[in-house]
Amino acid sequence: MATHSIATKQAYTLPLMLLFALVAIFFTACEPDLKEVDRIANMKKEEAVDISRQVTVIYSDSTIVKAEMSAPEMRIKHDSTQVYEFPKGIKIIFYDKNVKETQRITSDYAIQHEANKTTTFKKNVIVTMADGSIIKTEEIVYDEGKESFYNQVPITAYFKDNRGNLQGSSFTSDKDFKKINIQNSTGVMIIKDNSMFPTFGQ
Repeated sequence: MATHSIATKQAYTLPLMLLFALVAIFFTACEPDLKEVDRIANMKKEEAVDISRQVTVIYSDSTIVKAEMSAPEMRIKHDSTQVYEFPKGIKIIFYDKNVKETQRITSDYAIQHEANKTTTFKKNVIVTMADGSIIKTEEIVYDEGKESFYNQVPITAYFKDNRGNLQGSSFTSDKDFKKINIQNSTGVMIIKDNSMFPTFGQ
């Protein structure tokens, strides 16, 4: 009986060891396949985004050019978020009715949410007026519905002709940057030609 018991134990032990060996071989063999599955899954995720490079878009109304946008890369997400992303920076030039540049905005990153009609410019945001006045900040939001710009981060305005600068904790402005309100502002101005205060964006 003892011999039979040992034989039975051996009969069960060998297949169990073989099973472990087969499982190890199976997972070793499947490792590249699992990586391939991940790669395909990532490809499918990427397919949900259209990527365009060296993009230039002209915005016009009744054949009158209103603005020109250019970007090294634009990503369009094909889902309910309706998002346009510019991960490598953006430049938008605005024009008046005579197609004369009124101002431009550049930033290292931008994202447009079509659903709520807002465009957020981030990282090294610079607004340059035709007269040379400049706004610098790290974030500006454009609200298309209200036709206004705003932010909630520190901002610096440099007046034209090097006549001073102004810092603030945040700001609001109309779409043409003609009515600018800088909150908690401090700065320096230089009076020239009997001017009471330097013009900005006029």
